[in-house]
Amino acid sequence: MFLKQEADELIKAVSYVKENLAKQTEDLAAEIIKCFKNGGKVILMGNGGSAGDAQHIAAEFVGRFKKERPSLPALALNTNTSTLTAIGNDYSYDVVFSRQIDGFAKPGDVVIGISTSGNSRNVYLALALAKQKGCFTAALLGKDGGTIKNIADLPLVVKWPNTPRVQECHIFIGHSVCELVDRAF
Repeated sequence: MFLKQEADELIKAVSYVKENLAKQTEDLAAEIIKCFKNGGKVILMGNGGSAGDAQHIAAEFVGRFKKERPSLPALALNTNTSTLTAIGNDYSYDVVFSRQIDGFAKPGDVVIGISTSGNSRNVYLALALAKQKGCFTAALLGKDGGTIKNIADLPLVVKWPNTPRVQECHIFIGHSVCELVDRAF
């Protein structure tokens, strides 16, 4: 019975995404396609499970998703432990992503923050700096979108109270974006 209850909740959460975030998902894919076609890159970030999602989505672009195509430039800022720990130690954990945005982001890049609470300070600060640098910013968020929904150019808010379902919807959105990008290349 437990698995059935969990599956039923996931189906409801994905239905929420289907009914409420389909256009935003396609808009995000269009921005990423434009970015790649103009020689830009996609930069992703998150904490905890969202860090795993950022790394996963970056890998789908650099490697491949479903079909053979050229490698597409994407990176997850949460994957380099030496950089993360140096910045966290020398500055603050709040700036572990914005310090990297300062070094890597260029105008025309797409920067995606992932936060199930919508309130991750380090993601917020990085998206704010990315906007200042002329990047398009998007965020995969949960709950009510938190403070990050107000800074991202394109917030995709999975309004769901259960963090695991939000994370599962985030990777569903990420895979849907990857599929649309694949089709463009």
